[in-house]
Amino acid sequence: MELTIALKDHEYQIKMERNSLIQSGAWIKKIWQKQKIALITDRTVDQIYTQKVQKSLNENGFQTTVMVVPTGETSKSLETADFLYTKLAQNSFTKSDGIIALGGGVIGDLAGFVASTYMRGIHFVQMPTTLLAQVDSSIGGKTAVNTSAAKNLIGTFYQPDGVLIDPDVLATLPQQRLKEGIAEIVKSAAIADLNLWQTLVNLKDAADLEQHAEDVIIPALKVKRKVVEEDEFDQGQRLILNFGHTIGHAIEKTAGYGAISHGESVAIGMVKITEYAEKIGMTPKETTQKLRKMLRKFDLPVEFADFDPVQINKAITHDKKVRESQLNIILLEKIGEAKIIPISLEKFKEYL
Repeated sequence: MELTIALKDHEYQIKMERNSLIQSGAWIKKIWQKQKIALITDRTVDQIYTQKVQKSLNENGFQTTVMVVPTGETSKSLETADFLYTKLAQNSFTKSDGIIALGGGVIGDLAGFVASTYMRGIHFVQMPTTLLAQVDSSIGGKTAVNTSAAKNLIGTFYQPDGVLIDPDVLATLPQQRLKEGIAEIVKSAAIADLNLWQTLVNLKDAADLEQHAEDVIIPALKVKRKVVEEDEFDQGQRLILNFGHTIGHAIEKTAGYGAISHGESVAIGMVKITEYAEKIGMTPKETTQKLRKMLRKFDLPVEFADFDPVQINKAITHDKKVRESQLNIILLEKIGEAKIIPISLEKFKEYL
């Protein structure tokens, strides 16, 4: 299966095929001329997939250098980016060379940020190895690193030259990593695809979803494609993708990066904001109940025991979505349809 992302100044393909990682070199050869490639990954993925991908790249005439960073959210930092810049310079990478992100969302964000800023931009491709990255972060061109002040505070928009998705990699994912990807699929269904929501309703659990991966990944990709094509730089309709994220990112920040996963935080954030919106009549009755039931079926959290409204609010004030003390929040008109509501930071405290 191939989907085209057609943007004003850039077009690229998402290719999804089982067992495609071991043939990735032939796919890259259709996109890039022969060049040096930095294969950026983390320690966990390195042990499973790096050798297979590197072998395929080398067999197709590419000169591949593997660059491995620690696993986890803490690697999304300026310090790790500097480590990669140094490695690229030491290996004489130029603007004619490229970077492949082989990993989950952390690797995709980090490698994309480095690709967009090294020599003001070199070639870049995504090979996402988690469900979360496959349906969300590998698509759309957002790159970022975290700081002590906030998650994703420093970043760029930098579209890849292609995205290669191999659903077979889901078999090697720990359950927690699989579940956090499911949270983003639930989000996509809730904001824009009632048919996808019904598909999720008909699935028994996470294992059942894994067996029917294409049935949920493709619709979720189409949701992301539509909003990215309409709003590449996150100024309008693309904001609906932030459903659950404003509170979710703040939970990640206050809990400490890595203490709670991105997908788990988003799940809690979706429930929290919908609960209050329903209470004040901004969202139809029983919407929160439907969300809770769906998330619990896939063993995702719907509340955060250490939720501190004061600390959460403090973290939100550093959110990049805040403009002149205003925040655009995402609420559900109904399951399958979302709306963007401008609100003051002061008023938003009530949602916490």
